[in-house]
Amino acid sequence: MIKKLIGAVALMLTCTATLAAGGGYPLDKAPYRVNDMASLQNGAKLFVNYCLNCHSASSMRYNKLRDIGLTDEQIKESLLFTGEKIGDMMHIAMTPKDAKAWFGTTPPDLSVIARAKSVNAGPSGSDYLYTYLRTFYRDTSRATGWNNLVFPSVGMPHALWQEQGPRELTTVSVHEVEGKDGAPKTWERVTTVYDAQGFATVNAEPLPNHHGHATFDAKFKAANPAQTATYDNDVADLTAFMSWMAEPVQTLRVRIGVGVMLFLLLFFFVTWRLNASYWKHVR
Repeated sequence: MIKKLIGAVALMLTCTATLAAGGGYPLDKAPYRVNDMASLQNGAKLFVNYCLNCHSASSMRYNKLRDIGLTDEQIKESLLFTGEKIGDMMHIAMTPKDAKAWFGTTPPDLSVIARAKSVNAGPSGSDYLYTYLRTFYRDTSRATGWNNLVFPSVGMPHALWQEQGPRELTTVSVHEVEGKDGAPKTWERVTTVYDAQGFATVNAEPLPNHHGHATFDAKFKAANPAQTATYDNDVADLTAFMSWMAEPVQTLRVRIGVGVMLFLLLFFFVTWRLNASYWKHVR
């Protein structure tokens, strides 16, 4: 139990450090689907087929998926492929040693990734995952051939690229540049277009009269908008499942919290009336 607790704390710290290393890209609001059983079931299917090959979820058992409406038979037929048992944890066959040799690092466990990526009084981990999974783009300068707006220079390739379809990315950044030979700093606008194969075309334009501040804008152009829309819907389901997996009792917690607040409100009303009745003759 102590080892599991230490491991969970280490994972939280690692993921928090990873978030701090992100690119500061604005996060989109993830659709709330934690109460939608169909969405959670689709998310579980996507997670097992696309994420569980490299990432484990060692704090989740397959039979816990009964809570999202799946039967043991459905879990065995659709989610168990290599001889796992219904009560097994969601481990992977790849060892940390092999992972480091193939990817340079061990892919993190995703059991509580949605909670680990949450920012206090800020965006939720669901928002992070939803945006992250939708902002991959081809980049031939990277060893994996992929990059990401939310996590620049990410080491993870885009596992769902065939589902999303080819896209073109155009980024426009306005920033200061150092002057040569002691000259003062100047501003320039850099427009970079990454085509569907990941080859970049860069155009730098000086802005001698700019008096604003640094900005960054990115826009995707999908070859097949309908396919991309379907992918976005699947990512919303996948994000919902990872959010549910990070805290399977969250819906119960909310219901209990609402019940407690209603009880306290009722108890306050009763106490208020009793107090008024008790002191009415004294006054």
